Formats: sequence, structure tokens, C-alpha cells
Amino acid sequence: MSSPSHNTTTPDSAERRLTLPQGSMLVRPELASEATPDWFSPQWWGTAARPVSSGGRGSAWFIAHDTHQWVLRHYSRGGLAAKVSQRTYGYLGGDKVRSFAEFRLLNHLLAQGLPVPEPIAALLERPGRLTYQAAIVVRTIAGAKPFAEYLGEDNPELWYRVGELVRRFHAAGVDHADLNCHNILVTSQGLYLIDFDKGKLRRGDRKNWQVGNMERLKRSVLKLVGPNHEPTRALWAQLQAGYRGGN
Repeated sequence: MSSPSHNTTTPDSAERRLTLPQGSMLVRPELASEATPDWFSPQWWGTAARPVSSGGRGSAWFIAHDTHQWVLRHYSRGGLAAKVSQRTYGYLGGDKVRSFAEFRLLNHLLAQGLPVPEPIAALLERPGRLTYQAAIVVRTIAGAKPFAEYLGEDNPELWYRVGELVRRFHAAGVDHADLNCHNILVTSQGLYLIDFDKGKLRRGDRKNWQVGNMERLKRSVLKLVGPNHEPTRALWAQLQAGYRGGN
């Protein structure tokens, strides 16, 4: 890939925009001098790039190179749309670019003190006038394992904490578009929520989206453990208790 031609600082001090021959990228200001669109190519990283095995569609990689401990993710389609084009989206303007929207949402959530990964860079490529491809790089959360790996354990305290985690995000008006067991990470320091593609900040008192988030998470649990797994019923009750704040 070609090097950025020039860069501009945005009013948001958490990002720098770099102009590319066929698009642009956002990057943390302190990394702007070393930033390159090659960051978004797993082939460029060589053996430093390792595919992420859990969740997703095979479009994410762990990057471990010198001081860089990152996760690279390409935005890709699923279902019938993938048969037409797995990575190409219709371009509707810069504010609609999925990688840029997620980069900025993560910065906002970090500023609110919410446990999310730090965004490093976001890519917009324009292979055609009406289309685009996108990718994002975020900092790796050290020592993290997905909640999915704990479903077989009898750990009601963990399930309660997951409920508390979801409640924190909902209280901040955060609508996670794909709340599932793979997007909740567990570390010795606490829990994190990842993958905010198509996530939104909601305003007002309507609660339908919150109910939808919880139902999606429950479907994810049942998909992994089976609908008739009796211990999960009691554990899910613990998660709901954490979500309600112990009530």
C-alpha cells in the first residue's frame, strides 16, 4: 500500500486523519508519524499476525510485533450478502463508514470510563466511487478470554458480573449490535466488551433496544450450551440479578 500523503488534526484530540491515494485512515495522534495503511494487511505483518479463532467470520488477527499488541479486524458481510461481496459496502458518506464510526464510538466510551479496547487506527478504502472497504485496529486486552469459554463452569459470581457489565453500558445509552458470549472478555482485572461495529448511543426512555440486547445474549448462551442445559437456567438468573443491580 502507498504511504499517507498528508494528515490533518480533527477537533477530537483522540484522532488524526491521514489522507491516502484511495481513501483515508484515522489514527491515534501519538502514532501518526509511524502510521501506514500496511497495518491493515495481515500479509504485511507476516508471522506476527495470528488468526483469531473464536467468534467472527475469520476476518480478525492478533498482531504481536515489538511493542505492538493489537487486534486487526476487517469488516465483512455474512449471510446472502457475502455471496455478492464479502468486504465491499455501499459508500454513503464519511460519517457512515463503519470503521470510523466504531473508532469514534470506542474513544467516546473510553472517555466515559467504560471497559472497552483502545482504538489504534481505522481504515477507509475506496476501490470505486460508490463502494468502500474498511478495517480497524484496536489494542489487545491482555490476558483476556471470551465469556464463551466459561459457560461450562459453575461460577454464579461471574454471571452476576456479566449482568453488571451489561447494565453499565445500557445505563450509558450504549446499544451493542451484537451482544454475544464471544464479545464479552474476562480478565483477572475485570470484564470488557468488544466489537462495537454498528453500535449506537441511544437517547430517551425507550427500552426495546435493551431488551433486544439481552435476548440476543441469551440466544448466544443457549446456542453454545444447548436449550435444555439445566444449570444454565440458574446461572442466567444470576446474570439477570446483576443486570438489575441485585434486585
